[in-house]
Amino acid sequence: MAKKWIQGATEHAHGQFRRKAEAAGESTREFAEEHKGDKGKTGAQARLALTLMGTHHKSPAEKLYPNQGKKK
Repeated sequence: MAKKWIQGATEHAHGQFRRKAEAAGESTREFAEEHKGDKGKTGAQARLALTLMGTHHKSPAEKLYPNQGKKK
């Protein structure tokens, strides 16, 4: 998989999906859940939005001490 695939996937988007959600009067997550099964560009944008909402970045402390605070 490419290292910076998110930049390539969102290169031409510039908030299009968020504007669609606002026009529908919904949050981005609600709109994405509603349209994730759609075909075409909106469905692809919805699936990508849900994927990106599910990614979590580690805090600097978790990077330095990855096993701290985990129960065995």
